[in-house]
Amino acid sequence: MAQTLRFVVPPESDGVKLKVFLRGRCALSYRLMVSLKHVENGITANGGHIRVIDRVHSGDVIELHIPDDPRPAVPIPDKRFQVLYEDDQVLVLDKPPAMAVHPSPGHYDGTLANAVAAYLEEKGERGAFRPINRLDRDTSGIVVAAKNAYAAARLHGHVEKEYVAVVDGVLTGEGTIDLPIRRREGFGVMREVGEGGARCVTHWKAEESGRGMTKLSIRLETGRTHQIRVHFCHLGMPLVGDTMYGTASPLIARQALHCRRACFLQPVTGEPVRVVSEYPTDMQALFAAMR
Repeated sequence: MAQTLRFVVPPESDGVKLKVFLRGRCALSYRLMVSLKHVENGITANGGHIRVIDRVHSGDVIELHIPDDPRPAVPIPDKRFQVLYEDDQVLVLDKPPAMAVHPSPGHYDGTLANAVAAYLEEKGERGAFRPINRLDRDTSGIVVAAKNAYAAARLHGHVEKEYVAVVDGVLTGEGTIDLPIRRREGFGVMREVGEGGARCVTHWKAEESGRGMTKLSIRLETGRTHQIRVHFCHLGMPLVGDTMYGTASPLIARQALHCRRACFLQPVTGEPVRVVSEYPTDMQALFAAMR
């Protein structure tokens, strides 16, 4: 069923054109505003029709009726993920390792997108899967997803995340890696540090070390494919268990990387939301082995 967003015009917006109110006060994207103009009753004021060039007045109730997405992912029930937080606009998920976020050629099921589609269908909801952040198949932890185009636009670039990784090497203190990353020619999805790449900034802080490994808390200033894995590989300290950029490990069967925390403002209310993901058992075992 279509989602409805409701906004009350405050005194300071009295007399402005609706399009100014929507683009400014409500932070509605131009694309969504234009698309709603072509939906019957897509935008209403006090329950009646209104044009975007009409003026609004203090106390008016503006409603946006956002239709369902036409082609959500194929719903396939999967209980491997957990819901950490949910409201009318946002869904925050805890993704396990060995689960892709999206279907890809040759792998059309068993993904988080399929599982979320089934979860929403069970609740009587329907919509596209709009992850604001994406994790590699073997990276675990938090994935923040928007339930509609409005929430996606509001959240894009405004979700703060903290990752935890274990690297093969000893680091102390804290630091920043500011190196460009580009595709590695002839190696498919692999990336490398090199000229002509996109600027990538990774902030890290050492939490503990043991057995020649270091547990790091990491914050990304930019979010590029494989950024954490590539940056630490370039330093000669690949993530433990990362067979693409390092070597296999007897201590963990995938790269030791987990998205631990996410913070954002609720798209409509502006209330702060903070979500924490518990470490999966393989990461806990790795920490124990370090000690």
